[in-house]
This record gives sequence, structure tokens and C-alpha cells, in this order.
Amino acid sequence: MREPSPSSKRRGRLLRRGASFLVLLAVAGYLAVQYVTGGTGTPGCEVVSGKGDGARYEFTPEQAVNAATIAAVGTGRGLPERAVTIALATALQESALRNISHGDRDSLGLFQQRPSQGWGTERQIMDPIYSAGIFYEHLVKVRDYTRLPLTVAAQRVQRSGFPEAYAKHEPDATLLAAALTGRSAATLTCEGRPGATRTAGPDAVRAALVRDFGRDALQPVGAEVSARRTTPVPTPAVSERDGRTVVLPVPQDPGSRAGRAVDERGWQLAHWAVANASELHIKRVSYAGREWIAGNTDSQWRATATSGASGPDSGPKSVHIATSR
Repeated sequence: MREPSPSSKRRGRLLRRGASFLVLLAVAGYLAVQYVTGGTGTPGCEVVSGKGDGARYEFTPEQAVNAATIAAVGTGRGLPERAVTIALATALQESALRNISHGDRDSLGLFQQRPSQGWGTERQIMDPIYSAGIFYEHLVKVRDYTRLPLTVAAQRVQRSGFPEAYAKHEPDATLLAAALTGRSAATLTCEGRPGATRTAGPDAVRAALVRDFGRDALQPVGAEVSARRTTPVPTPAVSERDGRTVVLPVPQDPGSRAGRAVDERGWQLAHWAVANASELHIKRVSYAGREWIAGNTDSQWRATATSGASGPDSGPKSVHIATSR
């Protein structure tokens, strides 16, 4: 058998190196796309328009948790849906709704806030509750921010080098805000496949509710809301049937001065639970005669078997959150 010539060997090595380089480029490109979009594979969550116009936005469970937190902090402060839309669009642009520990210079977190610019300590900024709260604190100081174009309002808070970039996220942020403030019913769904987190069970659900909404989220309908959220309140019941279902009476919205209805508050809590399904191992959420079940092929909200002929909107309402642990 003829021995390959030195030039043939060199060509073979070059071809192998070229192929390896192309593979590395492909991997790098994939990782770059995942970083920009916040993706970790299949999106897993989806929000659709309540207007039936076909608008939709797909996102990951990680993004869903952060979006739900941003919305909860805003409504907990009594801010209107427009404020939540602006905050979500800003976080979509700055971090793709991911709580990242790096960025331009010393920028950190969901909103890429900089400790050196007075936004807080690194630890504070990496706390989504704090970072969302301080964003809203700056936003409400912008005169007539609800009437300004979203790009203008966001830029007056962020002082970004690319102020026009926020505009492209407004459609997606609008869909998210409508669902996560509860104005648009049964429009947010997730596959709800549990991740590696150990956080699970009714106690974890209650702790997460308090984390995002404050203890006001656990108050029954008609209870007086404490402005400082320090008044002890009743704990929502756990079903005696299985010990894993949190029955959460729908409270009056702490942001009632913004005109939010009780029913919207119920859908906000229900959508929040679905957004946190993978993190908290939630397998079922029901409210107002509709039910979401984790792991379904389409993971849609469906009418419950017990909604009855009187319709899903009759009688007192509670959000039922069932966990798998």
C-alpha cells in the first residue's frame, strides 16, 4: 500500500483543524443566541393576546419567574399596568429577563444597574425584588411617564447608550404585563416541568408569594391592607385532602387606587403560580372555573369539571395551587 505523501498529510491535518474550528464556531454561535435570548433550550412558556389577534411571545421558565416578580413588585406598589410594561421591556432589553451577574462595566442583574452609579450594593442589585423596586422608584419620578413613549420613559430611568433599543420589546412586554397584572385572563401558560431546584411544597409556595407580593398576598377578601406590610395576617389554608394544595382567597388588590378589580388580582396570582411552576414544582392551578395542569401537551387553561351550569364566575373565588411534593 502506498504511503501518503507529506503534502497529503498536511492537507488532512488542515481539513481536520478546519472542521474542528467550524464546530467551535457553531457552538459559540448557539451559546451566543442562548445568551441574548435568555434561552436554555425549548422556551417552555407562552403568553398570548387576550384580544384574539394572534399575538404571542414564547419565553423560558427562568424568564417567567423574573417577569412575574417584576409585575408583582409593581402592582404591590399600586402602580398601573403601564409601569409594569415599561419595567418588563427594560428588563427584556437589558438582560433578556435573566438575573445575570455580569454586564457592561459593573452592570448587574435584571436591569443592569451599576453599584458605582448609586443603584445599590452588588448584593442588593442581584435581588430581583430590590432591583425591580428601585427601578420603579426612579420611574415614578419621571413626570407623566404613563403618557410618554415607552422608549422615552425607560431611557429617563436607565440613561442607556442605546435608548431606541427598548422600543422593540414593547409588544412582548405588553402581552406579559396584561397577563401578569391579571387584566388578561387565562393567557399565560408553561409546560411546568420541574427543574433541579429543591424548592417545593405548599410552604415554598407561600414563602414565594410573600417574597414577591408581601404578606398582603395572603390576606382574605376584605382584609385591611397594611401600608408597611407588617401586620400579621392569616395563612391560606392547605387542603386536608392531600396536604399539597394551597387554597388562596383572592384578596383586594393593594393597588386598588389604580382601579384594579378583584378578579384581575385573582388572575395575577394564578398566572404568577404558572410562571413559577417549574421552580416550585406546581402541578395544577385553578381559578374562576378554569384550570391549568403541568405537563399537558398544550398546557392550556381549560374549564374545570366542577365549574357548573352557573358559570365560572359565580360564587366566591380562590386560587388553588397544587404542588407535586
